[in-house]
Amino acid sequence: MAILTNSAVRVEPRLDKARHIKYWTRCLKTYLPHHYTGNDSNRMYLAYFIVAALDLLDALDTASTGPERKDHVNWIYRCQHPDGGFRMWPGTDFGERANETNAQWDPANVPGTYFALACLLILDDDFKRVKRKQCLRWLQKMQREDGSFGETLVRGQIEGGRDPRFAYCATGIRHMLRGESAGCISLNGQLVKDFDVDGLVRCVRAAEAFDGGIADEPFHEPHAGYTFCSLGAVALLGRLNTPDDRTTSNLNAPAAPQSVLGWLVSRQTEFTDPDSSLDTEFRKTGVAPNAQHAEGEHVSSSRGDATKQPIHQDPGESVGDSIFDLLVDGAGMNGRTNKVADTCYAFWVGASLDILKCSTLSDQSAVRCYLLGKTQHDVLGGFGKFPGDLPDLYHSYLGLAALSLAGSHQVKALDAGMCLSKNARRRLPKMWEAWAVEDRTDLS
Repeated sequence: MAILTNSAVRVEPRLDKARHIKYWTRCLKTYLPHHYTGNDSNRMYLAYFIVAALDLLDALDTASTGPERKDHVNWIYRCQHPDGGFRMWPGTDFGERANETNAQWDPANVPGTYFALACLLILDDDFKRVKRKQCLRWLQKMQREDGSFGETLVRGQIEGGRDPRFAYCATGIRHMLRGESAGCISLNGQLVKDFDVDGLVRCVRAAEAFDGGIADEPFHEPHAGYTFCSLGAVALLGRLNTPDDRTTSNLNAPAAPQSVLGWLVSRQTEFTDPDSSLDTEFRKTGVAPNAQHAEGEHVSSSRGDATKQPIHQDPGESVGDSIFDLLVDGAGMNGRTNKVADTCYAFWVGASLDILKCSTLSDQSAVRCYLLGKTQHDVLGGFGKFPGDLPDLYHSYLGLAALSLAGSHQVKALDAGMCLSKNARRRLPKMWEAWAVEDRTDLS
């Protein structure tokens, strides 16, 4: 941890809530910076970050009107695929020109479906327009024989990787549309089969690494993001092993929860800049601080075309420029062994610990200090990837989510397993009850 002088008083920095609300309102109501142009076909996940962030800040109702939120809901349903699931955007919908030949260019998308349903839940939609039966049957087709899930279905072929990101999204879809029921269920008088839950659990167990983390595939390096997705998936399935509660009635995961826990706790670090030192607030050279330009982009003053520079700066260039960096006793989280801290991993690790019911094993105060004192942008609002970075949607949302898990009372309580507010998730049981009544009526 950074060392404070005897006369220094540790004052935890605070979330500049007004600036964050302004940042997210701007993202909601104006064009995003040009860096997001390449994500035009992934609009659903951008919408998720924006809507979920304003909800965590308790500003969704003030940043938008009732008719605007209704329009948001209608846009999401505009992305629903007729054969089940949701697209990431409406741009691939051929409408009346759709046929078997061009269907390969317009598949439903597993992450897009999760983000769409999560947005609808946050916006307090009743899911009555969701094609539940078609969606659940499509979801079953997205699982491979080895238990893993893909991203899209093209010409009957499952496309996309085998890593647990898709499995997490698939279990989230299943959870929202089926509730806690397992096996076959009846929808509109027709039986809908479940996917292979045991097969997915076996995938998670097989990817557990020797040092405790969980990887994307067996024998790969463990990663905090994959660890979260794996734990989140089995938790949503009701198949989670925790260090204090290892159920033996079903095949559960992880196989070694204590080992996973030890790996997660080891992710906390104050290592934010491998090339800087703590003995002075001044740079060792006379070079002026690097200029920062468009959102999320760090551009050295000696470099050329800003549009060709990366969204995030190298962590080696993320040097604190004020004495405040020496006084903030903060420690963030990294995603892999011997890596620097990064805003997003404060969520991936913090949420994993929360799912395992061991969130207090990390220094939550140090996490808050890291986020609020080092990666929060004090002019624009939002969070950057590294200290000194400009904000971007991904890190700005996960920064808020991590703050909630780290005990901040300036944002709503977060449900770690679904990465949205607990208020939003509490709407699910009421829908499940209504569906149960409808299903019983259909059977009678």
